Amino acid sequence: MKLPDSPQSPKFIQLLQWIYQPLQLMEASAKAHGDCFTLWLTNQQPMVFLSNPQAVQQLFTAPLEQLDARASAQILQPLLGENSLLLLSGETHQRQRKLLTPPFHGERMKAYGDIITNITTEVISNWKLGQPFSVRNSMQEIALRVILQAVFGLSAGERYTKLEKRLCDILDLTASGLRASLSFFPALQVDLGRWSPWGNFLRQREEIDQLLYAEIQDRRDHPDPSRTDILTLMMAARDENGEPMTDVELRDELMTLLVAGHETTASALTWALYWIHKLPSVREKLVAELDNFGEGDLNELTRLPYLTAVCQETLRIYPIAMVTIPRIVKTPLEIGGYEFAPGTMLVGCIYLMHRRPDLYPQPQEFQPERFLEKQYSLYEYLPFGGSNRRCLGMAFALYEMKLVLATVLKNLDLALVDNYPVKPIRRGVTLAPSGGKWLIATAQHQKTKNPVEV
Repeated sequence: MKLPDSPQSPKFIQLLQWIYQPLQLMEASAKAHGDCFTLWLTNQQPMVFLSNPQAVQQLFTAPLEQLDARASAQILQPLLGENSLLLLSGETHQRQRKLLTPPFHGERMKAYGDIITNITTEVISNWKLGQPFSVRNSMQEIALRVILQAVFGLSAGERYTKLEKRLCDILDLTASGLRASLSFFPALQVDLGRWSPWGNFLRQREEIDQLLYAEIQDRRDHPDPSRTDILTLMMAARDENGEPMTDVELRDELMTLLVAGHETTASALTWALYWIHKLPSVREKLVAELDNFGEGDLNELTRLPYLTAVCQETLRIYPIAMVTIPRIVKTPLEIGGYEFAPGTMLVGCIYLMHRRPDLYPQPQEFQPERFLEKQYSLYEYLPFGGSNRRCLGMAFALYEMKLVLATVLKNLDLALVDNYPVKPIRRGVTLAPSGGKWLIATAQHQKTKNPVEV
């Protein structure tokens, strides 16, 4: 069985490029080999990148028993744990996904609207007029506080403060390409004490675990059926056999929600604010739509077409996840004219799919209008992955993005700092905007008590 073509560079060089220059590697490979190519990012398994809609559809609709997503996500295991939804496969994955779905249903989600707008208002009130600030830091603070309050129902106190700090610390450990190397090279995962990178990571993780297990135990000791946070709903959930999640399962899913739910949203919000203020026409249309809407219901606000299109285009041009969760072939499988042997890793390449000129004319340009003019299929636009592995928090993330952006734009006039470069960089396993203080508040609007009425 012949694999699709691969770059001529040695495997080790391909891996280094994947860590430090992932976009250039994908673009060069696609230019040389088309929309189906092979990269060697491990010594054992080839990874085949698919960026053709028909091939991605075949991947997403293949029988579940032919593919295994569990082993492919092991890079995330040290942080998230063995029971994370991202690392499960087969029946175990289906059970856990059913248990986790109810908190993210539309009606449940609406209860978090107040939390999102109030936290955003608090954070942006600290921005000083005329002083550049770090958009990333502010968006990360908003997203983390939203997660801690919506997931845990925590808003104050020692445990909240400690969790907030520890989570920021542990995520910073994998933020740069150099630090991300720890995840890709198991040989570097050696505990040489707190001052070694891996030793520091393990100790940070242990402190977070202690806080998570203490919170779970408190909930078991003092159940409160009136609570609406996601942890309460997770603890109340039962599978078809009437079994709840164990403490270890709860810990791993909480960690998944905390990490996946705030890092990714913070990056998406940062990109959105960049594009909105880089392109005056986009900002004008969005502000006009928000002004016309006035002070209405939050859920109606999140249906505004141009606001929705801005969020969709933000997630297209630089998707936070560059590829879908890899699937490992278990029995011979034909996709896109290739027959893949067991052991082959297959990924839908989100970044390259979103850059196809036949789907997205002038793909380098930020054009929200494309989403008002065309409806894209689940195999053409996939910022949250697809099939049974599509991100469970997709609706929550989009809801949060829209409310945060609306709250910011209704309260402040902002402008980019002249000629400050903002570029895509690797942050852990995701794609994020580069840091720096590149946005400045120029004017404050006359505010009502609640900038966006609920």
